[in-house]
Amino acid sequence: MSQKNYSFFGAVEKSFDKAARFTNWDKGILEQIKACNAVYQMRFPVKRDDGSIEVIEAYRVQHSHHKTPCKGGIRFAAEVNQDEVMALAALMTYKCAIVNVPFGGAKGGIKINPKKYSTYELEKITRRYTAELIKKNFIGPGTDVPAPDYGTGEREMAWILDTYIAMHPGEIDGAGCVTGKPVTQGGVRGRREATGLGVFFGLREVCNMPDIMKKLGLPVGVEGKKIIIQGLGNVGYHTAKFFENAGAKVIAIAEYEGAIWNENGLKVDEVIQHRKETGSILNFPGANNFNKNTDALEMECDILVPAALENVIDEHNAPNIKAKIIGEAANGPLTPEADEILNKKGVLVVPDMYLNAGGVTVSYFEWLKNLSHVRYGRMEKRFTENLNNHILGQIEKLTGKRVGDKEREFILHGPEEVDLVYSGLEETMITATHEVMNMWKSNPEIPDMRTAAYVVAINKVGTTYAELGIFP
Repeated sequence: MSQKNYSFFGAVEKSFDKAARFTNWDKGILEQIKACNAVYQMRFPVKRDDGSIEVIEAYRVQHSHHKTPCKGGIRFAAEVNQDEVMALAALMTYKCAIVNVPFGGAKGGIKINPKKYSTYELEKITRRYTAELIKKNFIGPGTDVPAPDYGTGEREMAWILDTYIAMHPGEIDGAGCVTGKPVTQGGVRGRREATGLGVFFGLREVCNMPDIMKKLGLPVGVEGKKIIIQGLGNVGYHTAKFFENAGAKVIAIAEYEGAIWNENGLKVDEVIQHRKETGSILNFPGANNFNKNTDALEMECDILVPAALENVIDEHNAPNIKAKIIGEAANGPLTPEADEILNKKGVLVVPDMYLNAGGVTVSYFEWLKNLSHVRYGRMEKRFTENLNNHILGQIEKLTGKRVGDKEREFILHGPEEVDLVYSGLEETMITATHEVMNMWKSNPEIPDMRTAAYVVAINKVGTTYAELGIFP
């Protein structure tokens, strides 16, 4: 299939159909789960700094209303199109179902290259886009809650919040209309690194499964594993950093300007610093450059983490992949053809639709924080510290021994917001990993982990529809 005719939404539907065969749902329910409920395509004019008028193309897709609000990021990219936004919205539905986050899937996109616009122009575009969403009731804490994605971040979310609040004065839960906000605007600590940390937790759990590791011919655990990261943006950087902190070796990093490798491992923060100073990761001291940035994908390693855009592994380069595990940190980095090839080779593909759910999981925590109007940890931090201090004092009194300073500090520490967020994310990813793995192990006919993840998602969404009595 040529890249030109490739449909991302078609690929998602193909994966869905492959999994639907392993479920017992009525054909009509399956069609309803698969379909996009609402697609909003818009055009609006924006005045550029030079006085010229440009018509901006933008989208918001609500894939499923089986649970509300809908949830999904907004990306700013020149490649944005309706097919891509529909596919990402569908993946959000399945992702939220797998990790037990009670949202329907949605996604938004504005077809611009943000690097070619001034901050003022980006603000005007973001605010106008928000106003268009408000007009059609495509945003709100109970209807549809956007978040950051490729090309957007805390700044854009703050603009969206401000526009929404200005047009809904006095709405007490208004801060819940968008997530990924700055902490000062009702954001939650830990949101920035959430997707990368979720990827790490998910892959760590897979690496801790003795039967899976035995099958792949790898030792149990993360320590010493050789990791390759493709894409050093927010997700790729944090994934690499958490693996590095856990004793794994990041042996290669690929970015759009090129790729570097060092068998003994690369220090991620030093690579970032080198890139800031030189504008590129290439020629990093002690590392070798690859001839082409895509060559990094084909290097020998234990875990390959594609953390940039979709379709980086297709039928052309899949036969050359030497990784034992592929952790899909990006959305849709493998085409269905690549999936087939890698499965035949015995490569374990840990699928995007649950592995990169850290972002939406922590977004869910942020939304809950906005609705409850209280910071996590505020109510219990001191109580926990005082209680732990009392217990520790009693133990020391009874034993006549004093606990070391480091252990004392750890035991006495009451949970901050970020501790609770990390803990909730860890629980979510571990539970989801086991749900998907158990589905795969319990049905020998399910060919791969992606199909097992889809089966889990379809069953959960189908159950919601059935219990709601939507189909009398």
